[in-house]
Amino acid sequence: MLKDITIGQYFPGDSIIHRLDPRFKIVITLIYILMLFTGDSVASLAVGAVYTLIAIILSKIPFKMFAKSVKPLLPFLLVTAVINLFLVDSRDIVFKWKFIKITEGGIDISVFMVIRIILLITGSSILTYTTSPITLTDAIERLLSPLKKLKFPVHELAMMMSIALRFIPTLIEETDKIISAQKARGAEIDTGSFTTRAKNMVAILVPLFISSFRRADELATAMECRCYNGGEGRTRLRQLKSSPKDYIALSFTVIFYAAAIVTAHLLK
Repeated sequence: MLKDITIGQYFPGDSIIHRLDPRFKIVITLIYILMLFTGDSVASLAVGAVYTLIAIILSKIPFKMFAKSVKPLLPFLLVTAVINLFLVDSRDIVFKWKFIKITEGGIDISVFMVIRIILLITGSSILTYTTSPITLTDAIERLLSPLKKLKFPVHELAMMMSIALRFIPTLIEETDKIISAQKARGAEIDTGSFTTRAKNMVAILVPLFISSFRRADELATAMECRCYNGGEGRTRLRQLKSSPKDYIALSFTVIFYAAAIVTAHLLK
């Protein structure tokens, strides 16, 4: 299960989306999120689904990678669907037993919310799949650079976000190793009641926290040894430059966003 988590991973490639300016990709991702939450109609969500499919095809990343990004969140999606299914009371009753009642509106909202969350996760994953952590850090810092006039620690914030994304796969791998080691010592991680499993998680969380703090300390020492002093006077190996294809991609996204707004208002 842990090996299926692909959050924060970067897949090198030479697709159109890989070559886009990371600043534009961040802005496009924000517009995409707004697109998904523009309306509550099926048509507006269908616009977002078509846009997501086009982006996946252009990224040239296998569909199974996006399926892996959704798989760890299936329990959350199930809980979301069940809550909406039983709490939404609108339109005709489909099933009723004592105090349990399922309506057509509850079914529609459950399916709608699950699809929206899946699209949100899939579309947002394209940003990290096609952008290296270092490039993403530079892009975030450049976008937030106006806040430097307000003495806001832009570089430090961008660096923390980049390190957090970079260490997600590392921590997942470390967790998998700890689980394998504890099983080799006879620990029963996947068996027993819920309470027993929760207690057994202590044998995983404690070594994981110790390992995380050790890695953080090693990283801080390495940065100090290299005389790292933040963003002041720092130069970059790669300069971010926009090109016509970046503006075309942004315009393409805005068109889809406008289409989602129009469909949301027409189908009210």
